[in-house]
Amino acid sequence: MSENQPNILLIMSDEHAPMFSGSYGHPLVQTPHMDRLANDGVTFTNAYCNSPLCMPSRMSFMTGKYIHHIGAWDNAAPLRPDAVTWAHLLRDVGYDVVLSGKQHFGGMDQLHGFRAQLARDLHAERKHGLTDWENGTPPASRPWQGPAQARPGTTEEIEVDDLAETEALKYLQDPARQEQPWALNVSFIAPHFPLVVPQRFWDLYPLDEIDMPNIPEGHLENQHPVYQRMRRMFGCVEFPEELVQRARAGYYGLITYLDEKIGRLLQTLEETNQLENTVIIYTSDHGEMNGEHGMWRKSNFYEASARVPLQITFPDGMSAGKRIDEIVSLVDLTATVVDIGDVQSTTQLDGDSLIPLIQGTASDWKDFAFSEYLAHGVERPMAMLRKGRFKYNYSLGDPPELYDIDEDPGEFRNLANELEYQEICNGMQAELLAEWNPIDIEKQVRESQKARILIDNVTQGQWRKPI
Repeated sequence: MSENQPNILLIMSDEHAPMFSGSYGHPLVQTPHMDRLANDGVTFTNAYCNSPLCMPSRMSFMTGKYIHHIGAWDNAAPLRPDAVTWAHLLRDVGYDVVLSGKQHFGGMDQLHGFRAQLARDLHAERKHGLTDWENGTPPASRPWQGPAQARPGTTEEIEVDDLAETEALKYLQDPARQEQPWALNVSFIAPHFPLVVPQRFWDLYPLDEIDMPNIPEGHLENQHPVYQRMRRMFGCVEFPEELVQRARAGYYGLITYLDEKIGRLLQTLEETNQLENTVIIYTSDHGEMNGEHGMWRKSNFYEASARVPLQITFPDGMSAGKRIDEIVSLVDLTATVVDIGDVQSTTQLDGDSLIPLIQGTASDWKDFAFSEYLAHGVERPMAMLRKGRFKYNYSLGDPPELYDIDEDPGEFRNLANELEYQEICNGMQAELLAEWNPIDIEKQVRESQKARILIDNVTQGQWRKPI
């Protein structure tokens, strides 16, 4: 174990799209503690999740591997018990590694390398529906209820997040923290729906001040077919303006509620004299569409769904106030956590440490992010390659998408069919498919779905011997 191993406070939220925060430039959303992280540390402006869904994204982050390498296809596909995680690797070099709150582990193993779970993982406690691509993408029987449920109040999710904070603060205040380096993963459900938040946070966002999604005329009618199918399946109708405002107000309130918890964690580090030896990381597992493109929740590759906040603060103030525009993803964060812990391991990760990029010594940074989606809302594999200014989206059986994010940050103009962009489009497709085989992956996903459906039927007593 190195004498220079810093403590690591890793704060992860659920469903926080970075553009909905003060530290990423939103004019309404109040995030003073995320703003402090931006001032004191490094903010990555183009960080992406590796799958825009809770469990796949988190299992990818825990292992540092893409989901097609670990089989964590959807919210009901648990991580293998023999998968090595960054928690295992840090404990191997002397860290006390604990979890407080959500990490959405499926199956019997609820630790996957953590020494202890200090609080509760509400989403891991709940049973998730099984995805079956044989059924296609049937339309929802009613509109999504998120906007109608948005209001001031409390929920079990709020209670669980409050518990995660309380137990994390107790852990940080314990004198035993001085005995060995620690890595604390505090993981909150907020700002994930339901869009219900305590009254004082709701009151921060009067409905008549809430901004509306940017949806140009005719956009929804001409939207890529994969997203039109997804909107129908998820019940994303054209909600009345008042409901949209209520939903966004609830989402903004939950972000500020989350931000306040970040502030109390930072305050406790100061009060216990641990701030000067702790690396602080804030990120999220994926984003939230928040009504943009007529969509809610996640499960797609639009910026609001696939991009995540990523802020890292170092105890020596390294690169304080720096904003990094190069493309990165959460598997790179995994490699960074392992690097910070001074882990010398032969475990092969799909990401690269961000430390050289932060220090300005990475002259050949790869500048790309890969994400894939293999769960409900689609019926065949999807993947995204963000490289430099361009984003290429692949959906097996559908036309491709190509966007110039610098010129078209709203992703309204698909360049894939424009002659002058054919070379770029073809090149990105070739690069994507060189490392990702959608035909083979579709076979694996469908086999996994059938196996899990059979097991679930037998377990639930629904199986009957054929006559």
